[in-house]
Amino acid sequence: MGLPRFAALPRPWVPVRPRVVAALLGIAVAMSLLPASAATRAADTTGLADPVADPSALPPGATAVSRDAEGRPKRIRSAYSKKSEAGDRTLARDSPRADLTRERFYFAMTDRFANGDAGNDRGGQTGDRLATGYDPADKGFYSGGDLAGLIDKLDYIKGMGSTAVWLTPSFANRPVQGSGEDASAGYHGYWVTDFTRIDPHLGSNADMKRLVREAHKRGMKVFFDVITNHTADVIDYAEGRYGYRSKATHPYLDADGRPFDDRDHAGRETFPTLSRDSFPYTPKFRTEADREAKTPAWLNDPTMYHNRGDSTFAGESSEYGDFVGLDDLFTERPEVVRGMVEIHQKWVREAGIDGFRIDTVKHVNMEFWQQFAPALDGYAASLGDEDFFMFGEVFSGDPAITSRYTREGKLPAVLDFPFQEAVRGYASRGGAASDLRRLYADDDRYTDADSNAYANPTFLGNHDMGRFGGFVARDNAGASSDELLRRDLLGHELMHLTRGQPVVYYGDEQGFTGPGGDKDARQSMFASQTPDYLDDDLLGTSSTHATDNYDRNHPIYRKLAALAKLRAKHPTLADGAQIHRHADDAPGVYAFSRFDARKQVEYVVAVNNAEAARTVPVKTYGGTFDRLYPATAASGHNAVTAGKTVTAGDDKRITITVPTLSAAVFQARQRAPLPPDA
Repeated sequence: MGLPRFAALPRPWVPVRPRVVAALLGIAVAMSLLPASAATRAADTTGLADPVADPSALPPGATAVSRDAEGRPKRIRSAYSKKSEAGDRTLARDSPRADLTRERFYFAMTDRFANGDAGNDRGGQTGDRLATGYDPADKGFYSGGDLAGLIDKLDYIKGMGSTAVWLTPSFANRPVQGSGEDASAGYHGYWVTDFTRIDPHLGSNADMKRLVREAHKRGMKVFFDVITNHTADVIDYAEGRYGYRSKATHPYLDADGRPFDDRDHAGRETFPTLSRDSFPYTPKFRTEADREAKTPAWLNDPTMYHNRGDSTFAGESSEYGDFVGLDDLFTERPEVVRGMVEIHQKWVREAGIDGFRIDTVKHVNMEFWQQFAPALDGYAASLGDEDFFMFGEVFSGDPAITSRYTREGKLPAVLDFPFQEAVRGYASRGGAASDLRRLYADDDRYTDADSNAYANPTFLGNHDMGRFGGFVARDNAGASSDELLRRDLLGHELMHLTRGQPVVYYGDEQGFTGPGGDKDARQSMFASQTPDYLDDDLLGTSSTHATDNYDRNHPIYRKLAALAKLRAKHPTLADGAQIHRHADDAPGVYAFSRFDARKQVEYVVAVNNAEAARTVPVKTYGGTFDRLYPATAASGHNAVTAGKTVTAGDDKRITITVPTLSAAVFQARQRAPLPPDA
């Protein structure tokens, strides 16, 4: 999420409040046999735009989904999903899955990834940087990356094992907001003015369709980052003040001046008629041009916004306040729900995209999500895309908060912020292994009829909070370059070997760091002209930001490729049941099993964040285990249990040694029974 005219945004961060939950494998296995269906979430579409049941009725030039030679809808799948459709995918149904649980996402900030067409750097505008938004020497302005560059680098992305590309918002933005030292450009994509058109700095609608086609040719998916909470900052207040005004002191008034509570109407078709006098602040436009600045046209109606002043990111204002000055949509209104559904249906229909990452979810009322998510899911299914997938950004480290939006809000998944917090604590800060146990003990919070924690995208850092490499460097000041790299790799190993769908933030595979979040975590992959980036240290390389950084031999890139290959070959590591086995109460070993309920094959995974090797007994279902990862047992730093096999004793425990800052994976040679005490 990018910031408009003001400085740093103090985003609330809630610490994890874990509950220790007894996990019974019998329950997990029973639930693993439940089928998932897009129809479950697609059922509640009353009052919203009608799905296109007959794609032949689409406008000229529109395409619903790819079709086979006989005209039947063709499901776009990643290379792994295609390979496993009739075999492993059917057998390894180890959770009440959402539509996707096996993707490996690559999150790219389009403006900072690759410049494939210098002709669009200024977005078709003329003048200085305040008119065009382009200034590659300033980290707050456009740098030149575009969709053409992404297309050129798809094979690079696929080479590290990514199966899906998630793009920062691509719709047309207000080029520049603010003035003087507060001026900044919409390079990040979060200040949308036109929801129907790709930002000209990035390319065109045709370029986006070409990106989707090229990705699909490679068995990869494309996900849009979208915003339903707000638009660009176009509306001003006649009062010239911007502090938040509460509903208690300034209730909404209908067009006849009668106070009402919008919550009594949220999620319903009935909503009082409003006028410009209905709001705590009187909305106005700064210029005549601003009256028609947004597309679709309904977005130019100032009564479609909350008009309560700036959010304090606490209490009521978290949903009703302007996100640092951005125009906050009145999402309780049915017109706004329908409008947002129709906008995003258009992109599903015409571009053939595979899903959405949804921004600022917790700043929108729950009734909105209860309509929006099923409507989009059902619409995509009506066009033949049963795998359409959405996940929301709920910026909180508390699973009690994040899980509400899958259980109550009907979203298929949410970004796993609690995971990010726990893994930083373990891999970067050297926290207790038992903290990871507490994280996963809360997974039951996400379980409902059609989704669970296994579908949540997991990540280590991002464009808002900062890069994982930067966390590692700051958390371990004075550590050797080898230790910093090893801690970074340990974080990626955890992300790929535990439940959830891993997300690699662009540049992390090249060892990017940065001193903080927001602009300090948005370096360009191509040679930078930004002084603030040129002095960054990179992990695992002597390269700098003065040169292009697309090195396929970088140790992190190679590690990610190896982990992706392992996860693809052994899908149980993606969505097999995860069963706790061992956790030290201090820095040390965290061990768990991944279990394929149909094949009854057990995998044992162990990680160690201690500064010395640790030998631990790990409970299993018994038998002999072969080491899968690492592929070879080297001496010293990367040494694991001697030999390639380990056999459980009569107590069904195996003893394994895990070296410092490392991970190991073992696979059982035999089927395991399902004992009653599992």
